Amino acid sequence: MPSLTPKFSETIAAVDLGSNSFHLIVARLHNGEVRVVDRLREMVRLGGGFDAQRRITPEAEQRALACLTRFGERLSGLPGECVRAVGTNTLRSAHDSGPLIETMEQALGHPISIVSGVEEARLIYLGVAHSLAADGRRRLVMDIGGGSTELIIGKGFKTRCMQSMYMGCVSMTQARFADGRITRKAVKRALLDVQMELEPVVTTFRKLGWDRPIGASGTIRAVDRVIRTAEWSKGGITLSALRQLKETLIELGHADQLNQLPGLSEERVPVFAGGAMVLLGAFEALGIEHMEVADGALREGLLYELVGRIRDEDIRSRSIDELAQRYRLDSEHAAQVKKDALNLLSQVAGFWQLQGKPWFQLLGWAAQVYEIGLSIAHSQYHKHGAYITEYCDLAGFSHQEQKLLATLIRAHRRKFPGAIFRELPKAQRQPVQRLAVLLRLAVLLHRSRNSDTVPEVKLKIKKDTLQLRFPDGWLEQHPLTYSDLEQEAAYLGVVDIKLICN
Repeated sequence: MPSLTPKFSETIAAVDLGSNSFHLIVARLHNGEVRVVDRLREMVRLGGGFDAQRRITPEAEQRALACLTRFGERLSGLPGECVRAVGTNTLRSAHDSGPLIETMEQALGHPISIVSGVEEARLIYLGVAHSLAADGRRRLVMDIGGGSTELIIGKGFKTRCMQSMYMGCVSMTQARFADGRITRKAVKRALLDVQMELEPVVTTFRKLGWDRPIGASGTIRAVDRVIRTAEWSKGGITLSALRQLKETLIELGHADQLNQLPGLSEERVPVFAGGAMVLLGAFEALGIEHMEVADGALREGLLYELVGRIRDEDIRSRSIDELAQRYRLDSEHAAQVKKDALNLLSQVAGFWQLQGKPWFQLLGWAAQVYEIGLSIAHSQYHKHGAYITEYCDLAGFSHQEQKLLATLIRAHRRKFPGAIFRELPKAQRQPVQRLAVLLRLAVLLHRSRNSDTVPEVKLKIKKDTLQLRFPDGWLEQHPLTYSDLEQEAAYLGVVDIKLICN
């Protein structure tokens, strides 16, 4: 099998495509440390560009593409394994965003992963944790973005509880301050919105408790600057300072007047009232009296996650291991299937253009958990397994990666479901279909669950013909496997792949 460790540059980069602003951070690896060398940020306000059908408007799309083109110029020359770009609330909630994401990827020059709210929270915590000195205390980390707010309780680098709430500075501004007016009634309704959104999680968070509340990212930093400049707090954000800010916002009465606030940047003015009310509402609901502000956030978390992947410390592998343990899968059997699946892939990777590490990882992960659906029922267990892997929370995985994993699991048995591959982006359809063929063959060879009977199999390809070579006389001694392979040949004929065994 070829080496799966990619060659990489000492320069790495992370791109955070938020609902309010887009961020690019570039760093260099030096003696094991991550040193930031460049930062770019643009207020794109993608979350403010929805139409009535929750599609991103052409105007917002153009702002995004123009920004990504500039980011792409900065990233020019960096290999793909050294760049990680993620989209958050707006891109994961937008209707029919697939074509737009493909266009954005072309502008940036790198793939864009859409992460779940929980995964976003985990990455935020990772970035914050790396920006703080270890003190052994339990932290409550809060990040208010454009369309969502993440709350995380953790200690050191480990999270204990994570939640992503559907409220942010852009969405709250649109909901309660869309006309620019900041009235006492609108403020009261905004605070009630926050309390209603937090109601299901307040008890859990308060029971877990924390010693050190920490805020991250643009909204909280903007509030902190205003409070410090106005000298409403001697250090950090306090509940009394937030209430004073609330009264000041009501006195000013309109977004057009917020440029009078000391320390508030012009670009932050349009969404400041909504973000401030989310923060005040969270303080009141959770009983927070004081919060410090950290330098790290999602983009820093992405950098450290990327370093882990480069060093073969990929949290996705740990997530798959934990998933297999949670559902009590047969680890010995899965290991045999994985071994043979990767062996088959190593024999055809060059011909099928599947040499990259991500394809080996994806096939290996699918082999580990392809039987997960048995936890629900044996009948149609491949469909149950596909559903679980696509929609469960898997740390480190993007939505797209979980979709690919689910597709392989869905396709590993019975009739070959060609239609499901058409749901994938064009560039991934054929590679994933070919991986599915290899997984099917590896599963078939171990159907008896007796690894002692499975010989080393040679696989050769000529155009669309797959030739499996077994040791002399082996197939004659195992007629059941031969019958299974004959059935598989019929299944694969539907997708114009000819299977020959000798």
